[in-house]
Amino acid sequence: MLLLIGFFTRCDANKQQNPQKLTNTGIASNTETDNASAELTQQGPIVGAQKIDEWLPKLQNKRVGIVANQTSVVFKPDSTYTHLVDSLVALNVDVKTVFSPEHGFRGQADAGEIVKDGKDIKTGLPIISLYGKNKKPFPNQLENVDIVIFDVQDVGVRFYTYISTLHYVMEACAEANIPVIVLDRPNPNGHYIDGPILEKEFKSFIGMHPIPIVHGMTIGEYAQMINGEQWLANKAQCDLTVISVDNYTHQTEYSLPIKPSPNLPNDKAINLYPSLCLFEGTPISVGRGTNRQFQVIGTPEYFLKRHLYSFTPKPNLGAKNPKHNGKECNGYNLTKEPRLSELKLKWLLEFYKTHQQYAPKTPFFNKNKFFSKLAGTDKLQQQIESGMSEADIKATWKAGLEDFKKTRKKYLIYK
Repeated sequence: MLLLIGFFTRCDANKQQNPQKLTNTGIASNTETDNASAELTQQGPIVGAQKIDEWLPKLQNKRVGIVANQTSVVFKPDSTYTHLVDSLVALNVDVKTVFSPEHGFRGQADAGEIVKDGKDIKTGLPIISLYGKNKKPFPNQLENVDIVIFDVQDVGVRFYTYISTLHYVMEACAEANIPVIVLDRPNPNGHYIDGPILEKEFKSFIGMHPIPIVHGMTIGEYAQMINGEQWLANKAQCDLTVISVDNYTHQTEYSLPIKPSPNLPNDKAINLYPSLCLFEGTPISVGRGTNRQFQVIGTPEYFLKRHLYSFTPKPNLGAKNPKHNGKECNGYNLTKEPRLSELKLKWLLEFYKTHQQYAPKTPFFNKNKFFSKLAGTDKLQQQIESGMSEADIKATWKAGLEDFKKTRKKYLIYK
């Protein structure tokens, strides 16, 4: 695939005197770049954002809105990268508005923290938060937009809220007759499917659809499922285009070049996240406030029989007031754990059993029922409390997972 270096280069003061123009092929062109083309020799997946010849022409003479965060980048031939918004502005694409998901446009806000609207310092573009006063774009926020690009790196987990933002963006655009282009990216947890299916009474922004915790789809495939299963309000259909990933299957191991949120700092955290996030509905810390978020688990209340590790959460980027702030927590360091290809409940079951032994007067599951929201059902809590084994619990998921796999198959782009 042939790309021009000029696409990735922001206009400096001299280039702004001779601005780049969109040619009829959608590639940036000026005298400095016409003769400076270079073929990107990519190893591994080529993400949708990289395939500009497929989507840039669709922006010609359009007013563009873009849903983006810190992961929305385009790589240069030298393996450095430019943010997609910066690149589009440099190409004189008429970008009107940036919409940001949870954690904000630059990806620095805490989990669950309300993010306010603002303005991008680099480009001067207005940023509308979709994790503030509204999670769905208001009609007036789309009035000056003809087409929307969605380019956000997901991690393939139901309670990771970027797919909920995708739902509401598609819904708002369907209602306003605005096309959506999803620039697809690999799913780092796309190699397996596991967990209980969400029940409708537990629907929330951390779980909107009847899918398992780990769904095994890219965000582009998931967008097709949202449309195909008629999950949008009033069964609306979004005018959807997915720009697929090249050189990718669901078994491809993909290391994210940029952390997708403040508390998923590396591949190990991303891989452990589906199994450890259920602890967020309990008194157990998952390492927020340390440099090993979602790689360590522990509590200050007691020692486990096989206690091997201690850590002390303190405020840091992405955790202004972490659970057990300033208290030494005892538990496990899971950084050496082999790559998971299933949802693991063993740590949850062990902590529950130990908690009942040493702190029986303190509830293990938070009273706000957040654990059941994460699980998508109250059955998992009941099963744990009744003493069921991991194997017996997972056996109850089998029928739901088989049905989901049949539905999922209709929307797959990749093997």
